[in-house]
Amino acid sequence: NEAALIAARHDKQTVGKQDFLDAVDRIIGGLEKKTKVMTAAEKRSIALHEAGHATISWFCQYANPLVKVSIVPRGQALGAAWYMPEERQITTKEQMLDEMCALLGGRAAEELFTGHISTGAMNDLERATKSAFGMIAYAGMGDRLPNICYYNNQEYQFQRPYSETTAKIIDDEVLKLINDEYARAKQILTEHKEGHNELAELLIKREVIYAEDVEKIFGKR
Repeated sequence: NEAALIAARHDKQTVGKQDFLDAVDRIIGGLEKKTKVMTAAEKRSIALHEAGHATISWFCQYANPLVKVSIVPRGQALGAAWYMPEERQITTKEQMLDEMCALLGGRAAEELFTGHISTGAMNDLERATKSAFGMIAYAGMGDRLPNICYYNNQEYQFQRPYSETTAKIIDDEVLKLINDEYARAKQILTEHKEGHNELAELLIKREVIYAEDVEKIFGKR
């Protein structure tokens, strides 16, 4: 329905792919805030950040396929990368690691190509940390705590179902997992820095790019 409204506003006779993508943007991300004032340096930093996500996801085999990347502010977000998640009944460790690496690609790109890190990665870091904790504490995917699940489904039980010693091991494993994927993200970006920079410049120029634009730069995924 939203896509049809968007098509009608542009005097189109049929609803196209672009109308559906715009509808998804509005429903999930909120209305565009093109009046939000950004400096040239901020816009470049955001473009580098979002291009980082796009580049990493393009070269990680199990990351979700990219649909579009935008640096048009929506809601609280200053930019976003949109993906088409694959339908999975179960998720492997390799898939979770690739998704985590893609999440950390924005922060890694900022550090590598601006020399600074910003608060723009807070949501990415929150999601990556939750995923890493789930892998270690619930899914038994840790090196030091393999095949152990500490999930507690007791609604009113306020104690953790593991000791302080185990808590420290979980913290160490989560930190190592995230740091390893962050290092991998930086390595991928360094190997493809020319393409990443071309992607960021295209974003600055056009503000919205699609999977086919990324394919022209990096080749088929």
